[in-house]
Amino acid sequence: MVKAYTQEYMYKHPWERVSCASWRKFADKENKRILSHILDVDTLNRSLDPSSGKLYATRVITVHCPGPWFVRKIIGQDICHCLESTVVDARSRSMQLTSRNISLQKFIDVEEKIRYDPHPDNPTGWTICHQETRIRIKPLSTLASMAEKVEQRCADRFLQNSFKGREVMERICKYLEAESGTLGL
Repeated sequence: MVKAYTQEYMYKHPWERVSCASWRKFADKENKRILSHILDVDTLNRSLDPSSGKLYATRVITVHCPGPWFVRKIIGQDICHCLESTVVDARSRSMQLTSRNISLQKFIDVEEKIRYDPHPDNPTGWTICHQETRIRIKPLSTLASMAEKVEQRCADRFLQNSFKGREVMERICKYLEAESGTLGL
C-alpha cells in the first residue's frame, strides 16, 4: 500500500530568491541545528545544458532514519542514503527536486518531489511550492502487522521535517532579501 501526502506552500519571495535559498538550505550551521535529521550532503555532479539553459544536479543526502526505534533495530540501521535529482530551468523559472531513498529499499520506498514555480497571482513577487511525498513500507513478515502504523509514523516525521525545511527556507529568503537590500539591488 502506498501513502501519498501533498502540501502546497506560498513563499512571499520571488522565485529567484527561493531557488537560491534551496541551494543554501543544508549549508548554514543554524540550518543544521534545525534540520538535525540531515547528517551529510554530497554533490555527485552538476551540469549546465547550454542549448536549454537548464541546470542539472545530483546529490546524495544522508539522513537519520525516520520511524520508531524498534523498526531501526529490526532493520539494523539508523541512517538512510537518498539520491536527490534537481532540474533548474531559469528561462521558465521552475525548479524541480526529486529525492528517493537508495538504501533500505527492501524495507521502504520513499519518493519526495518538490517543485518551485512563480505564483500565478503574483509571478514576480511570490513562489508556490508543491511538495508530494509517497511512502511505501514493503511487506515483511516481521513488519506486516504494523506496516500501517510504521507508514503513519514515517509520514508524520516527513511532515514535521518539511515544516522545518520551510522554516529554514523562509529564514534564508529573508537573509537574501536583506543582503540584496544592502547591495542596492
